[in-house]
Amino acid sequence: MTAYLKMMLSRLRRDERGVTLVEYGIAIALAVTLGTAALNGLATNVGDAMTAAGNEMPDP
Repeated sequence: MTAYLKMMLSRLRRDERGVTLVEYGIAIALAVTLGTAALNGLATNVGDAMTAAGNEMPDP
């Protein structure tokens, strides 16, 4: 039984198919995080610009 477990563990260490999936997962998580941060910054800038434009308009 111990020999079988050792053999299975050594096969798992050599198998690199799952590594690619993990790498893609990390890349997607990083892209989503950076995209969210960029959009939050953009939303703040657009909101500030709209507020400034609204304040410059004359009252009716």
